[in-house]
Amino acid sequence: MRAFKSLLLILILTVTIISNIFAQNSNNSQEVLPPPKNLRAYDTPNDKGSSITLEWELSSKDDGSGNIVRGYEIYRATSPEGPWKLVREVGAGTKKTTDFTRETDNWYVENNKDYYYKIRVIGKGISSESEIAGPVQAKPQWFHKGKLPILIATILFTAFVIFYIQLARRNPNIFIRPIAGIEAIDDAIGRATEMGKPILYVLGLGGPSDIATIASYTILNRVAKKTAEYQTDLIVPCNDPLVMMIAREVVRSAYLDAGRPDLFKPEEMVFFVTTMQFAYVAAVNGIMLRRKTATNFYVGTFYAESLLLAETGNIAGSIQIAGTDMVAQLPFFITACDYTLIGEELYAASAYLGRDPVLLGTLKAQDLGKAILMIWIIVGTLLLSIFGISFLRDIITVNIM
Repeated sequence: MRAFKSLLLILILTVTIISNIFAQNSNNSQEVLPPPKNLRAYDTPNDKGSSITLEWELSSKDDGSGNIVRGYEIYRATSPEGPWKLVREVGAGTKKTTDFTRETDNWYVENNKDYYYKIRVIGKGISSESEIAGPVQAKPQWFHKGKLPILIATILFTAFVIFYIQLARRNPNIFIRPIAGIEAIDDAIGRATEMGKPILYVLGLGGPSDIATIASYTILNRVAKKTAEYQTDLIVPCNDPLVMMIAREVVRSAYLDAGRPDLFKPEEMVFFVTTMQFAYVAAVNGIMLRRKTATNFYVGTFYAESLLLAETGNIAGSIQIAGTDMVAQLPFFITACDYTLIGEELYAASAYLGRDPVLLGTLKAQDLGKAILMIWIIVGTLLLSIFGISFLRDIITVNIM
């Protein structure tokens, strides 16, 4: 009997110890997670409004791994008493987020309206909430302070443009950095005149409103004026009817300015071929080989036909000047032509040939701006790499938030 009582007592003690262990483990698993501290809500700077930024200190149990603290829930209300609405969830290790308006939101962040925020930590344990932050209002800003360098650069460039326009009006022969392709135009026309052979001018496949085609009209005007003065034949085959009409008027105007309107023959000089790409190329190549053109100009918008035209002209022995803003076609023109206007050099041709003060001033200001930017990059790189000074780099760093 005594042995039975002893065995029963041992069993009771064992059960009690096991129950205490399980209870302790259960209490540990339901440990309250420390809340995030120092919640701060403020209007997002440098924005158009409808945005509030939140910052806080992580829960002491948040190690960023997500094992204990999985993340945080952001709640918003229009009064400290609520009702509170869950507006955003962020992962563990997050210290900052932005509450902003999207088209899919069903509760918008309105400008100039008071809002209150609190954060709940979620994870393995009993969730807890931070103190309430607010009131805070979202407001649009008049100016993005991070883009101040862009404003200063714009003002400086405008000042350069105005200065050089006034300078060009007083001196139309203002110096501009030379571009070989433009300077070679007169020599190429003179070569054709000496040989007694025609000049071929191709405007490309662009439409009348393409920027490259518009720039090409200026060069065509200069070429036509020289051919009128030297009494050299000019051939302008066109791919687009509207381009043909404009080009015909450009050539007519050039011959009038040169004082030789009697030499202008519209149907023979400027004519329409076809809108079909490779049929047009075949026709132009045939003109090169039959008429033995001494000089070929390819200025405008070009596609796959660029190499076909340039190679045919090269085989015919013509001097060739090309210009286009189509980057994919530039390698073919550079390889097969004597001179090539690359990208913006095509647009600069208007200033070179027309000598208009506005165009000259703008071009000169662009060159000065590029020079300043290149010097800035070189000096900034040297200061940063040698002395660790990032001042110049930081000035031009734009805050896009």
